[in-house]
Amino acid sequence: MNKLFLKRISFAVILFLFSPVLWAQQTISPTVDETMRSHDKIYVVMAVCIVILVVFFLYLIRIDRKVSKKEKSL
Repeated sequence: MNKLFLKRISFAVILFLFSPVLWAQQTISPTVDETMRSHDKIYVVMAVCIVILVVFFLYLIRIDRKVSKKEKSL
């Protein structure tokens, strides 16, 4: 048989063997995002993430301006 065909068949068998393992990861209890939404803590997490991103972009803009000033002085 063709080696490529054997590789494809073995890959498919491996995927089928691992699929029950992936399904075993599901839980019946409420997930983290459902719990956080029910207690309105998801908005706190979103606010913190947005603040971190804004500060990061402001820092990048500041560094860019400093580098541009140094380049012009050379």
